[in-house]
Amino acid sequence: MLKTDILIIGSGLAGLTLALTLAEARNVTIVTKRGLPDGSSNWAQGGIAAVLDSHDSIQSHVDDTLIAGAGLCNRDTTTFIVENSHAAIQWLIDQGVPFTRDDTHETGYHLTREGGHSQRRIIHAADATGEAVISTLAAKIRAHPNITLLEEHIAIDLITSDKLGKDGANICVGAYILDREADKVITVSAAQTVLATGGAGKVYLYTTNPDIATGDGIAMGWRAGCRVANMEFIQFHPTCLFHPHAKSFLISEAVRGEGGILRLPDGTRFMPGHDPRAELAPRDIVARAIDFEMKKHGLDCVYLDISYKPASFIKEHFPNIHSHCLSLGIDITRQAIPVVPAAHYTCGGLMTDLNGQTDLGHLYAIGEVSCTGLHGANRLASNSLLECIVIARSATAHILAQSNKQPAQLPEWDESRVTDPDEEIVISHNWDELRRFMWDYVGIVRTNKRLERAQHRIHLLRSEIDDYYSHFRVSNDLIELRNLVQTADLIVQSAMLRHESRGLHYSRDYPFTLAEGNNTILTPNTPARTPKSSKA
Repeated sequence: MLKTDILIIGSGLAGLTLALTLAEARNVTIVTKRGLPDGSSNWAQGGIAAVLDSHDSIQSHVDDTLIAGAGLCNRDTTTFIVENSHAAIQWLIDQGVPFTRDDTHETGYHLTREGGHSQRRIIHAADATGEAVISTLAAKIRAHPNITLLEEHIAIDLITSDKLGKDGANICVGAYILDREADKVITVSAAQTVLATGGAGKVYLYTTNPDIATGDGIAMGWRAGCRVANMEFIQFHPTCLFHPHAKSFLISEAVRGEGGILRLPDGTRFMPGHDPRAELAPRDIVARAIDFEMKKHGLDCVYLDISYKPASFIKEHFPNIHSHCLSLGIDITRQAIPVVPAAHYTCGGLMTDLNGQTDLGHLYAIGEVSCTGLHGANRLASNSLLECIVIARSATAHILAQSNKQPAQLPEWDESRVTDPDEEIVISHNWDELRRFMWDYVGIVRTNKRLERAQHRIHLLRSEIDDYYSHFRVSNDLIELRNLVQTADLIVQSAMLRHESRGLHYSRDYPFTLAEGNNTILTPNTPARTPKSSKA
């Protein structure tokens, strides 16, 4: 058994920020199921929204966020995060993140504008901001003596005092972790556990997310007794590269921010007919417009055109996008980019306060796995990385203000009543079925009938997976599939409860928006007291 002061599950920007800010005073263990830089944060292109110059204001950034969030953003949360945006960016600069310079600007950095923003306030590192940020922080993580890094390890489930049959308030005491390479389960006991596992984009057939985005933290937190909120609000990024060899490659919001125009195959521009803000409308509006045009005209994709700009401008601002498209035979200095919408960001998640605290004692959730109230019914572009940093720093202060208790002695994982799986193909087929019906029935446009069909299939899959989990040794694929099905169920349950169209949730049966918006909150059943058992 491994004991640690702080267990962080996930290695995106939220988790790495927390680890670095805590490690001066605590021993930290990071669990990540692939390599350190393999999370969604590393894929972020556009940048980080923050109030950095005299032409902008906190109120303007807050207002833009509230408008995009379609009446469901928590104003206090939004104000808190925006007020701390300058300090968050300064912390990254102090770590050595090489943001794109512009000596003519008062900040010394180039600021771009993205959809839904009224000002240029997106600080970035060319068009590969996530990679620049994560590589900078990862180098510090690997060198820090107080940080233990467990790569190629995936969390199976949280360990709680209720599951161990302990009296008193239910608290989190650690987690069971599968060492993917050794194929062995280890027990990690922690004084504080933090979920920083990201979102659930892989629940859909088409997504901009990496393969690891399987809703792990949301599912584990739910099974441990935490509430979730607003899971129906899945943001579909309007512009994912459409190419048979381009797996999950995002075309940054900044391309539209710098003048990119959406066109039909014949060159017709269509966004002004959907919204007066045209290509700079929030993502939900642009994604629905593209979905409408594709269905109306029977198209496989639409086209994003910035080729009318000077080639030097395109190469300077979007070197990564230019290079990747060119490798696929698309020269964006002369050709429009074929694009389609794809699942991009999970706006809902485990409910937390501004310190990242969940409903469960000694358990925190930060980043995309959480729901702080910032994003409401639709995340404003480039607010997600900002939230990661601000809430991670806030969680650090809250954790350090508490006494550092010794981690408890925990039982080992029990494999005495399970055998090796006999048909791994069952997992593969179930994974494929789930992602396809979620795309067909719980996508950009929804109906009651589609949601009912999805729910029926989820219940069948859950029965199969629960039976499989009970009888066979766990594997990486089984853990991820179990979490995906649980997360899909939460998305569908939430969508069925919202009898209106708001933000990212559009229903043909309820095309109107109610005068007052309310959060969709799901509460797990209070877990029955069970005999002491190490298997969740």
